[in-house]
Amino acid sequence: MAHFDIDEYRIDGTKKFDIKKAKTRFKDLYDNREEYEEMQIESAKEMDELQSMMYAHNRYGLLVIFQAMDASGKDGTIKNVISGVNPVGIKIHSFKRPTETELSHDFLWRTNLVMPQRGTITIFNRSYYEEVLVVKVEPDILRNAQRLPAELTDDLEKVFKNRYSDIRNLEKYLYRNGIRVIKFFLNVSKEEQAERLIERIEDPSKNWKFEEQDVKIRDKWDEYMQAYEDCINQTATKKAPWFVIPADDKKNMRLTVAKIIVEELKKMDMSFPDVGPERAKELRTYIDVINKQNEAS
Repeated sequence: MAHFDIDEYRIDGTKKFDIKKAKTRFKDLYDNREEYEEMQIESAKEMDELQSMMYAHNRYGLLVIFQAMDASGKDGTIKNVISGVNPVGIKIHSFKRPTETELSHDFLWRTNLVMPQRGTITIFNRSYYEEVLVVKVEPDILRNAQRLPAELTDDLEKVFKNRYSDIRNLEKYLYRNGIRVIKFFLNVSKEEQAERLIERIEDPSKNWKFEEQDVKIRDKWDEYMQAYEDCINQTATKKAPWFVIPADDKKNMRLTVAKIIVEELKKMDMSFPDVGPERAKELRTYIDVINKQNEAS
């Protein structure tokens, strides 16, 4: 297995992130298919054990955010990474275009409704970060669809500066309440994305995934990359870091994401509840009760 250094992908605000230097592909973390599958199984087992401990400990929660351009592999990565975890401890929320009800509220409202409970991992497939990504590249959304008062949208630079601040404060607030936040940007190249979009057109079983809007967005690729760079630089902190993951190779991407989640879970000061010697002694008396129930049946 190749050497794995999480810090290679971590952006925590200590240095400026330059998206032009960010890799979209890296060396394999595995030597062959068998090793890849073994690494998958091991990560799934570790994640399930740690999540079970989190559930029993019931002091922490974890929010995992996925952001990326279309066809980057978000859905498949989420499905793959959590496949071995008890569903009781996992919640997934996908955020599409806001509904009329959601547009009638502040920009954090719809995600605040589904923040993690203690003892659980909540995954956001897209999130409140759309409000400083898509909305920044398409400011007419802000002026028209979001119905903000005109005096609040005169200075767009100020709008997004304030939104970055609101997001940082939200994530700081979550941390102070035992909810840890990690954020993934799946960094797919324009060339790889093109291949995947064409595949969606050519493969009838994937036609449903294709949207004409994806092609329109590609015309503004550079603007979106700048929006991601600005967003990551403005909201990356030590308590709520970004992880920029090369996404041209789905298998390596999935292994990397799983490993990072496991390592972040390990940092939490968790343990299974200790019932104490008296309760432990009391519990053992029930062994005889259970055995006698078997004998009587």
